[in-house]
Amino acid sequence: MTEKVKRELEMLKRHLVILKYVMENEPIGILKLAEETGIPSHKVRYSLRVLEQEGLIAASAPGAVTTERTETFLEDLDFVIDQLQEMTRGLKEVKIVR
Repeated sequence: MTEKVKRELEMLKRHLVILKYVMENEPIGILKLAEETGIPSHKVRYSLRVLEQEGLIAASAPGAVTTERTETFLEDLDFVIDQLQEMTRGLKEVKIVR
């Protein structure tokens, strides 16, 4: 049960790392992203697909670029991360007697 949540958070972190590198180096391709981040190219490809589906990046001939939605997403990101942290802290409040 907890492994699924852990994998999802790790994937979210990977997507954010990829987004960060796209923002800093746009346009940037899959191979360069994999090289720069140390993330395998098949995982970079998946993250790019997810980010594109969310409208945060767009594909272009020279590589991935950010979109107009990226800035709005980033403005809300700290708030969302704070909410996630609060939710995880709340898990400790559930006391299960053994």
